Amino acid sequence: MGSMTITWSRSIAAILAIIALTTAGGMIPPSSASESDIDTIDTIIAGVESRYNVPGFTADFDQESILKAMAVTDTASGTVMIRQPGKMRWEYLVPDPQTIITDGNDLWVYRPEENQVLVGKAPALFGEGKGAGFLSNIKTIRKRFQITLEPAEDPKLYRLKLVPNTSSVDLTEVKLDISRKTFDLVQITTFNVYGDETRIELKNVSFENPPPEALFRFNVPEGVDVLQMNP
Repeated sequence: MGSMTITWSRSIAAILAIIALTTAGGMIPPSSASESDIDTIDTIIAGVESRYNVPGFTADFDQESILKAMAVTDTASGTVMIRQPGKMRWEYLVPDPQTIITDGNDLWVYRPEENQVLVGKAPALFGEGKGAGFLSNIKTIRKRFQITLEPAEDPKLYRLKLVPNTSSVDLTEVKLDISRKTFDLVQITTFNVYGDETRIELKNVSFENPPPEALFRFNVPEGVDVLQMNP
């Protein structure tokens, strides 16, 4: 698997974690957490829920993917559009243009410079718990993660560590840096079983004018090669 493929698959895992949090009514912290930490976690989750209780939002992003086994660090940037539940559109601008779109069921990865689009099913490709079905049932979200509070490097931020009760190859841990003042999601860091790390920093988040539904379907341009992605 090339580093480009790893980059876009990790992007999707991270953004699905965002959507899961912002559509959830809350999550259950681990029983080992102190009462004060539990209270703080509850406050943070309630703040994030309230902040992102909107039909959709847009943001700019900077991404850094650290591929441990290959000793490679990839960087990328672009814009992202989210519409709940489970819809997203990533527009990569640097270093290579590509677009990743999902409506929660179908997934398209369009690479114009290669004149090809990869097509697949989002739930099949990203495993149980990462598709639209996972997002539509708040009770399963509450049961899926163990949450702890960690010290943040920036005193203006909270940091939450999320460990799924059932880890997968693609997602073993998520760390969220959240603004103490606004409860904006500032940075999402995901880890996989190989120790690879992907950091996505969100900037210029806008909750005005939710992106229209039509942006979350992809019409294949004439002459573009269509390839099926296998789960």
